[in-house]
Amino acid sequence: MFGLSELAIILIVVIAVIGIKKLPELTRSAGKAARILKAEARAAKDEEAGTAPAPPAPRVVQGEVVPPGTGTPPPGARTADAPDPR
Repeated sequence: MFGLSELAIILIVVIAVIGIKKLPELTRSAGKAARILKAEARAAKDEEAGTAPAPPAPRVVQGEVVPPGTGTPPPGARTADAPDPR
């Protein structure tokens, strides 16, 4: 009959044939998990050493002040002189 090693080889071949469609997805998710694990380990190591990276500087967006009533109203907004649609 079959020995343990032959059954193991047959099982591996059957899993490979059945799971061939899922293989790219599995390797992709394993790669993502490895990257996340590596980043978390690096962050824990930095935190333990007391050398946490500085938070990013706030992003400043330049703009201009528009006096009320001179801008374009947002879509669907009613103006003060518009009749009530009820």
